[in-house]
Amino acid sequence: MDIPTPRRLGLRARWLAALAAAAVLVGAGTWTAVASDGAPTVHRQDQVMRMPGARIDTSYFTAGSGRRPAVLIGHGFGGSKDDVRGQAEKLARDGYAVLTWSARGFGRSTGKIGLNDPAYEVKDVSRLIDWLAKRPEVRLDKAGDPRVGVTGGSYGGAVSLLAAGYDKRVDAIAPEITYWNLADALMPDGVFKKLWAGIFFSTGGGCSTFEKQLCDMYQRVAVSGKPDAAARQLLATRSPSAIGDRIDVPALIVQGQTDSLFPLGQADTMAKTISANGAPVDVDWIAGGHDGGDLEANRIEGRISSWFDRYLKDDAGADTGPAFRVSRSGGVDSTDGQTLLRGASADHYPGLGGGTVSVPLSGGAQSVQNPAGGSPPAISSVPGLGGLGGGLSQLSSAGLGLSLDFPGQFAHFDSPPFAHSLRITGSPTVRATVTANGDAVLFGKVYDVGPDGTQQVLPSQLVTPLRIEDARQGRTVTVTMPAIDRQVQAGHRLRVVFAATDLAYASPTAPAGYRVSVDGPLAVPTVPALTTGAATVPWWVWGLPAAGLLIATALLLTARRRGATPPPDPALAGVPLQITDLAKRYAKSADRYAVRDLSFRVEKGQVLGLLGPNGAGKTTTLRMLMGLITPDEGEIRVFGQAIRPGAPVLSRVGSFVEGAGFLPHLSGRANLELYWAATGRPPEDSQLDEALEIAGLGDALARAVRTYSQGMRQRLAIAQAMLGMPDLLILDEPTNGLDPPQIREMRDVMIRYAAAGRTVIVSSHLLSEVEQTCTHLVVMHRGQLVQTGPVAEIVGSGDTLLVTTEGEVPEPVVEKIAALPGIGSAVRTDDGVLVRLEGASTNSLVTELVRLDVAITGVGPHRRLEDAFLTLISGGSA
Repeated sequence: MDIPTPRRLGLRARWLAALAAAAVLVGAGTWTAVASDGAPTVHRQDQVMRMPGARIDTSYFTAGSGRRPAVLIGHGFGGSKDDVRGQAEKLARDGYAVLTWSARGFGRSTGKIGLNDPAYEVKDVSRLIDWLAKRPEVRLDKAGDPRVGVTGGSYGGAVSLLAAGYDKRVDAIAPEITYWNLADALMPDGVFKKLWAGIFFSTGGGCSTFEKQLCDMYQRVAVSGKPDAAARQLLATRSPSAIGDRIDVPALIVQGQTDSLFPLGQADTMAKTISANGAPVDVDWIAGGHDGGDLEANRIEGRISSWFDRYLKDDAGADTGPAFRVSRSGGVDSTDGQTLLRGASADHYPGLGGGTVSVPLSGGAQSVQNPAGGSPPAISSVPGLGGLGGGLSQLSSAGLGLSLDFPGQFAHFDSPPFAHSLRITGSPTVRATVTANGDAVLFGKVYDVGPDGTQQVLPSQLVTPLRIEDARQGRTVTVTMPAIDRQVQAGHRLRVVFAATDLAYASPTAPAGYRVSVDGPLAVPTVPALTTGAATVPWWVWGLPAAGLLIATALLLTARRRGATPPPDPALAGVPLQITDLAKRYAKSADRYAVRDLSFRVEKGQVLGLLGPNGAGKTTTLRMLMGLITPDEGEIRVFGQAIRPGAPVLSRVGSFVEGAGFLPHLSGRANLELYWAATGRPPEDSQLDEALEIAGLGDALARAVRTYSQGMRQRLAIAQAMLGMPDLLILDEPTNGLDPPQIREMRDVMIRYAAAGRTVIVSSHLLSEVEQTCTHLVVMHRGQLVQTGPVAEIVGSGDTLLVTTEGEVPEPVVEKIAALPGIGSAVRTDDGVLVRLEGASTNSLVTELVRLDVAITGVGPHRRLEDAFLTLISGGSA
């Protein structure tokens, strides 16, 4: 079928379209400093841009100074810009100006979902590039043309490809686990992928949130169970394949092996097309995908950064990795049960049909029945159903077969047992003849069958759907099976199966009979040129001897000063926290401190706010409190017990410090239940229902965590911290990713939690929330305590005056005010100057201000925490 290719927009046309669109800011936005202790400060600007028919919510991340390339990061379907914030901050620290956005219909953005409609979502990206071109931080290739790369996963990966095809200003891309042709992905060979399509529309908020023609198309196909030409054309024209000949920029293509939504074949066509256009292309097959498994986020984000270093920063020495890499299982780590991965690589991408090995198959022609209603269906993958869907794929990788074919509904053809192991890398193919009284729908798959002939594993739970039209006289077709990377062990055999049904797909509802035979061997692709890295060796193989030596040496060197763990202090048994003379030096430094001489005490029923600018030492303090790192000096006692890594008293502490690690394909409730089970404590002690009520996730608790927004993950993490209702609850930035109503709800939660006699310590940069939530404050600056006490006492301090003025006070004048006798500090604010008195009177201050020609409109005591905070840190000692 010919797919019309949209007309390429010239540079002048793009500028005219951008001007006509009036993509201007709705408000000036807000700036937020984002940094962990010791890391470069990342500034984030949140703002809304007005686009035709929608308002697009964006975040802009920068760190450092000078012009630098820009990167746009798109999010996955059903998510928002918050899902990619972590990657954005990393890239900003790596020297990029990073812009993220919530696509139409997602997050706080308005508009209808168009499945990356070139007229809307793709043009939105061009308008974002227009905005970047006007930023003083962004490097330009020429006027209006910023040096820019685009990356993203799934839905965001597709828009990176489309942006490169429609906007020639895009210089490099890194699409992840995405599609090349959405029609082929959701309607492969004319068979409707009903479960994944249904998940698309339900995750998007229901049919009414989509463009009407998409809603009509989905309902039409879902009812009939058979895609029509109009449906395929609609999806194809919104796919990168429609403009594939235009995508000619360096592309790092990351695709998942555990992915029944966008299998490896999508990336194969993508890579071949872009490479044929003359652009550099690298391909990386990760272990996970939309059906679960390890997404290898840290490794992939590092590789993307290096890719952009090479093609956006023009760093010829950047290590972009091999032209082709595939992640393989290297066994199981006995310490935590996790699969160990190793990489196999080659200096070129071999495609899916490398050097083939012919594997003979036995079995004559066989009858296959399609049951009435297509039920019961065979089971391969169970897409989108949380832990079950992801679990099947992960268990198949571990050698456990969980696929199900019903007797009478499938034909099978077996190979002899292998004398030697065989590595399959690519798509096996076989010729088959099918006879039916009309059309036939079948699902092809290749099993790895164990030596006893009973245990069979379907690699990554993948199948190939087939629609064979008008097979009355028999039709012979070449069947391309799913692309996989799998080692078939000696003694095993391969089994080719053609089933009449599959749970994930729409089968004909009318009963029918088929006759199936194979014509020749199974052609199995291999890639001998792939060099496999050594499996990751469990740390204890080499670590125990070395650790023993290090421990013995450390004991000898520190025995005299370290001594035994201090005994409990009965006098502090009822005190949730007391910190005394705490200090922590930066790594490899004898005199630079992250925290120094810190002492404070927290009582029962308090909500304590831990405040300080970035780099003040807040996170370091919390990590020492949790036993994650050891102080260099001083002592931490919780209910009288000295804190050491693994201290029993930590069971009375709940924490949300650096984000929770959830299993993405388990539901929210299942994640909490699994976490509590891992503590070894009785289920009835978890008080799970109370924690879930606090989380306020409602029906989302039954959904897979991978479908959650950042705010939903945040609330789930806080509910996890509250399991068991610990006596001391520690929350680090608990309102990140929450909207105003959710922030207000979290405020009430913390107040209620402490009112029951428990204690809450919260670190936050939202001063207004701290002022409304906390009873007491600890203010830190440059690792040291500046002030501690009740909020009312700190905010209501009478020695600080707010001097309002007619206009902005010049900085030199502010410095003169700060140098006046009896003045502790002076800080310029939006309203005037905030002055802290140290001996001077209000009258003497006013006299001096008049002498300095300051146009005063008012003088009075301040009553805002923000003002107090600015005053404290400006006068705090270093």
